[in-house]
Amino acid sequence: MTPHETISKAQWIEAMRALLIEEKALTRQRDRVAAQRRALPWVKIDKDYVFEGADGPVSLAELFDGRSQLIVYHFMFGPDWDEGCTGCSLMADHVDGARQHFEHNDVSYVAVSRGPIDKLLAYRARMGWGFRWVSSAGSDFNADYHVSFPNGERGDSVFYNFETQPDPEIDELPGISVFYRAEDGTIYHTYSSYGRGGESFLTVYAYFDIVPRGRNEARDGLMTDWLKRHDQYEDDGRTRLAAPAMAETA
Repeated sequence: MTPHETISKAQWIEAMRALLIEEKALTRQRDRVAAQRRALPWVKIDKDYVFEGADGPVSLAELFDGRSQLIVYHFMFGPDWDEGCTGCSLMADHVDGARQHFEHNDVSYVAVSRGPIDKLLAYRARMGWGFRWVSSAGSDFNADYHVSFPNGERGDSVFYNFETQPDPEIDELPGISVFYRAEDGTIYHTYSSYGRGGESFLTVYAYFDIVPRGRNEARDGLMTDWLKRHDQYEDDGRTRLAAPAMAETA
């Protein structure tokens, strides 16, 4: 790090008070955006999506597990891939701790990828995750939600993050979508977020953002050059063991 300014405790408190004004403004802005998000109009789902799960075919309606709200994470894991995306894996590391609260408060969670179900389940087991993961390989789901762009099917541009963008030169991109199931069984698409919108679900970034070195990114122009899958870090002898993984579910 470059040398940093050092001041008295009284001066530091004044600097913190100035920063706190900005932090409170950000909190209020976040609350306003959250309210706007909840007020968005919905889109009725007319297509019967069927996925491949651990126990065979499963419909979109069945992914709700009897709850009314469903979070779908569009996990980057293509049909020919042997491992999930590193960034998506970081996202997945945050899920199981929160999921126990989701499921007791009318929210189900599922990861969806185009990879074959046996590869998805093997990778989930390797990483020690317990959330539900299904394959969309036999459906239009990934194409309809603009997160998969198979080579040979895309042109010079793709539609991603609600706008036309240059060809990303990769078959899969990340995103998160939310659905609501009414009492009569009708399913609605209520929200989607792509690109850096996923950062709000990465608690690790919230921690990095309060320490002096920050996210420690872009040393070579790469946004996540520090990141590894959690089973690929070299142990320096100081790392405390993680909590045991939660039991696997379908």
